[in-house]
Amino acid sequence: MDSPSARSLRLLALLQTGHRWTVADLSRRLEVAPRTVRRDVARLRMLGYDIQSHPGPGGAYVLAPSIKIPPLLLDADEVCALVTGLLILEAGLADDSATTVRAKLERLLPPSLRQRAVAAAAATQVLTATHAVDWPALGMIADTIAVGQHLGFAYTDQHGHASNRIVQPYRKVLRHGIWYLVAYDTQREDWRLFRIDRVHEPEPRTPAPGYEAHPFPDESIHRWLITDFGRAAQHVN
Repeated sequence: MDSPSARSLRLLALLQTGHRWTVADLSRRLEVAPRTVRRDVARLRMLGYDIQSHPGPGGAYVLAPSIKIPPLLLDADEVCALVTGLLILEAGLADDSATTVRAKLERLLPPSLRQRAVAAAAATQVLTATHAVDWPALGMIADTIAVGQHLGFAYTDQHGHASNRIVQPYRKVLRHGIWYLVAYDTQREDWRLFRIDRVHEPEPRTPAPGYEAHPFPDESIHRWLITDFGRAAQHVN
């Protein structure tokens, strides 16, 4: 059986077609009782969707044409959590991608939830991160990890020394407001921490034939940093 949220999403998809749907038609399409259809319509109206009723045999519903359907059904608390997360990302990114996403989210939400999104943004201040990173770099790292590729990049360490690296990327880590890459350095044959704001011109690389991926040496990154932080700290280049 569908959850109420999943069923409401299906109901919205039907109403978005612009047709007038009778309760009986919706009941058959959604495979639920007529009273469940009416309850779901009432729930959507409470969320701010302008679903209009039309008199006639069995009654009919139609969604106001100005309403845009978001890809997910969110409640007020979920909207607040999502906006807060985007604000945190905005503070740590060098571009405006997270800001653009937040603006799109606000446009997609019904009025009551849009008001919550605007209120959450206005009432929240995240101090700008000193070391902002580019979203494309984070995205490329994620892609290489997902498909098992290596990552090549130019790197500038804390002393200003430049070098070229080829690594087996493992995870992106946000720690104390700074993004790091945990990776196995194939040239130095050791696990290292790289600050992503010091990574330049990253590009995926195909591993050499016969290369066997190195397993991460601990059960978790958190434990690795805590139990071996002296070594890990020395390897933050």
